[in-house]
Formats: sequence, C-alpha cells, structure tokens
Amino acid sequence: MARSLLLHPSYGATVRACSSSATQYDGVPEVKLSDPTKNYRVLVLGGTGRVGGSTATALSKLCPKLRIVVGGRNREKGEAMVSKLGENSEFAQVDINDTKMLETTLKDVDLVVHAAGPFQQAPQCTVLETAIKTKTAYIDVCDDTTYGFRAKSFEAEAVAANVPAITTAGIYPGVSNVMAAEMVAAARIEDKGTPEKLRFSYYTAGTGGAGPTILATSFLLLGEEVTAYKQGEKVKLRPYSGMINVDFGKGIRKRDVYLLNLPEVRSTHEVLGVPTVSARFGTAPFFWNWGMEIMTKLLPSEVLRDRAKVQQMVDLFDPVVRAMDGFSGERVSMRVDLECSDGRTTVGLYSHKKLSVAVGVSTAAFVAAMLEGSTQPGVWFPEEPQGIAVEARETLLRRASQGTFNFILNKPPWMVETVPKEVILGIYV
Repeated sequence: MARSLLLHPSYGATVRACSSSATQYDGVPEVKLSDPTKNYRVLVLGGTGRVGGSTATALSKLCPKLRIVVGGRNREKGEAMVSKLGENSEFAQVDINDTKMLETTLKDVDLVVHAAGPFQQAPQCTVLETAIKTKTAYIDVCDDTTYGFRAKSFEAEAVAANVPAITTAGIYPGVSNVMAAEMVAAARIEDKGTPEKLRFSYYTAGTGGAGPTILATSFLLLGEEVTAYKQGEKVKLRPYSGMINVDFGKGIRKRDVYLLNLPEVRSTHEVLGVPTVSARFGTAPFFWNWGMEIMTKLLPSEVLRDRAKVQQMVDLFDPVVRAMDGFSGERVSMRVDLECSDGRTTVGLYSHKKLSVAVGVSTAAFVAAMLEGSTQPGVWFPEEPQGIAVEARETLLRRASQGTFNFILNKPPWMVETVPKEVILGIYV
C-alpha cells in the first residue's frame, strides 16, 4: 500500500496577513519533507502532456530528491520525458480510465498529481477515488466547477482513509485562490472593513503554449452557464459575456476579459465568505476573443458540452492556434481585486512570460506544501486552511511566483495600473 504522509495537527481557523507584498520574492525556500528519511515517489498523471510535463520538470528542479513517475498512455512520449528529467525519474504506462491499471500504479507511490485533463464533462472522479482506496495523497489541476465540487464530496471518505487531497490546485484556480485567501485575511486582520467583493481576472496570450487540452477546456467552458455571486445571491449569466477592460500592469497592460464559469468563484464565496464574486478571462490576439464570443451565440450549448464534438473542433483549430501562438507568445497574468465595505480596494497580481512554465511551477508548489505536511486528511480547496495551512501560504506563493516579472500582493490598485495618475505632491490615483 502507498505510504501515508506525515501530517501536522489541526491549524484551526486563525488567519494572518501575508507579509509578502514586494514585487518579487527572493529565493526559493528549500523543500523540507515531512519525513526526510523517506524516498518519496510522486506520480504525475498526464505527465507526457504540456501541463503534466511542466509539473514534472518543475518538481525535479524544486526537489531533486523526489522520485518522479511520469504517467501516461504513450510509452514513446513518456520515455522521451524521462530522458529530459534524468535518472531520478521513470515512466509508468497507465490509462486513468482503466481502474485496475490505475490502482496498481498508485499502490507504489506516495502522492499522485492528476494533470490528465480536460476535467469538463468527466463523469466521475476515478483518480481521486482510487487514491483514497490505495491511501495515496492526491492533487489535481481541475478547472471545472462540477468536477471540483464532486471531488469535494469525497471528503468524509478521505478523512476515514487518512488521505490528504487538494482539488483545483494549479495556477488558476490554485495560486489565485491562495492569493485571494491572503488578501481577505489581511483585510480582516488589518480592520480594513468587511470584504465585500472579489474579482478574478485572467489573461493568457493565445493558448499560453499549453496545447490542445487548454483549447478543449476553453471550448467546453463556453458551453457552461456562468455562476457568479452578487451580494450573497447566486446569479446565472451567459458565458463569455460581461466584458470589462482590466489593467494587468507592466508587460501585459490593459486587456478585455469575459465571464467564464470557474470553480474559484463558488469555492472562495463559500470558504472565504465574500458575498460578491466573479471570474473573467481574456486572450490575444483580440480576434480570438471575438471568435469565442461568437461561438457562444451561434453554437448550441449541447454542442459545446459534447467532448467528442469539441475534440473535433480542437483538431480543426489546433494547427491555426499553434501558428498564432508563435506570434502572440504565451504570457499569462492574473489579477485579484478585493473591495471592502470602507471603500478600500487591494490588488494581487501575478504575471509570467510563459504559461507553460508557470503552471508547472505553481502545481509543484502545491506538491511541495503537501509533502511538507501542510494538508490534513480530507478533500480541500486551496484557500481552505486544511488544504494549505495558513502558515504555509507565504512559502507556497514564494515558490509559485519564481520566474514572474511582476508579482504583488495586498497593494493599492495604483501600484498595478500601467499609468497611475498623480493628483498632487506624490499622491496617486
């Protein structure tokens, strides 16, 4: 059976303000394994893909002591990935839809990272259920609301099996949730008024170099009605509507972003207790946004929610998208805005030149936190203290922000804006 991770005792519900408000953290904190005498084995499912491969690469750099198992269906691609990672890695041929093969593979590892998306329209949480059965710690990079909350429903089973698990633990959602949690905590501890409105804004140039899975995810999300919250009430909105122009600061500048149905909206509303929450996404070149908006108007939602039909569209558009990615680059930025009852607004910002790198670094940061004993038994969202302990958030953000060209937290909006305006004597708005 897989060996359970050593876990810290309960951290309770205390919160603190994040002390890290500089534009860039200095250095990467060394990973201190919960049991330094153990030879940990981490399985990355989807390890031959863009997200999984990036995660495996980041893990090999962050914690060279780990034995990384690259899981995938294609042996040739897997062995090519292993050759890049080096001698402390191996390939395991596994199909996540084959429960017996999956169970056999999980019995020999300490932690599994599920990066074999897309998660949209997946009928069940097979990997999580198998992880609980084999007592294997679990992390996924899910970006689907239904899947994330289905995973959350296995909390009691995970507690009974003493298995720590985190769902939606990538870059967004994931790092974005932790940023929001720290901002809400800071507002409450610094008595800035009651947190009233939380807005997530995301931008990625092209597909961010993340490949056809991200393209499929985008198309599938266009078929989902958007859930947002306004003053505590759930509201339903049309996907890729509600456009606003958001300033992502230097290197990205102002971009149009549109409503999408993302899991951090519901999870942060429920976990952090913020009454008004929404999430938007935008891409470039600008005509991709137009194309996405037109698709929601012309194509029936039944088509956009059909994985087989979406895959056909991906196969059709992928060559064009890849060609355009060469021109657009793969910069990524996420901005979190928190408004409080006293009128104050604080901002968090994360910008990186390459999404294909940033997503792996971010996911690896969650893996490191779990291996250090931050996660309690159960299934948690990243913003829950049982998932990433309050004391571990700053370290996670330090690791996840490595390589960013702009990273701030708990700062006024004028420090983010591309062209802040001076009112008088050094006072900016």
